Amino acid sequence: MALTHAQLWRGLDALAARQGMTPSALARAAGLDPTSFNRSKRFGPGEPPRPRWPSTESLTRALDVAEVSLGDFARLARDAASAESVPLLGMAQAGADGFFDDAGYPTGQGWDRTLLPAAGDARFSLKISGDSMTPLYREGDVVIVDRAVTDVRKGDRVVVCTTGGEVMAKEVTRLTATRVELGSINPAHPPRTLHPRDVDWMARILWVSQ
Repeated sequence: MALTHAQLWRGLDALAARQGMTPSALARAAGLDPTSFNRSKRFGPGEPPRPRWPSTESLTRALDVAEVSLGDFARLARDAASAESVPLLGMAQAGADGFFDDAGYPTGQGWDRTLLPAAGDARFSLKISGDSMTPLYREGDVVIVDRAVTDVRKGDRVVVCTTGGEVMAKEVTRLTATRVELGSINPAHPPRTLHPRDVDWMARILWVSQ
């Protein structure tokens, strides 16, 4: 089934969010003009505004950078089209006039969107305990993880469950066929090294509520 205009653009937003990027940063990483995926490029002039579509080349480059197949992107785009989102603005812009009303709520043009993780059978939340990931994650913080995300890579923050039943939040520092190396943000906690056979499951952290 073909993607609609809204699904395609929401899919690119979701793809960027999965990489920990803004749409502009994703475009830059793909070797494109940083404004290629901006909201201002999604509609042209006219009344009503004329929908604009990303080129096949720009979409392919973005998928290559994210190491996501076209089929996986299509599924992501369809899920993202029904996901909730909130306004997004860079901190450097937030002090300028025109972005907030008198009550402090977002208003005007220039806002992007941040997609919030949608509910799904493979997604669940966990409450952080301990201090191994402070100051990034503190005791009592709630993280949302996704068991369906299998492309875990170096630098990802994850929740790991060992075959012995230990559950921990860590950062992936190295991932090979024979080693899973996990680091803590808090230097007081030493790194952990596991063999893949000792890992029951590993899920990427999508969101944290602090």
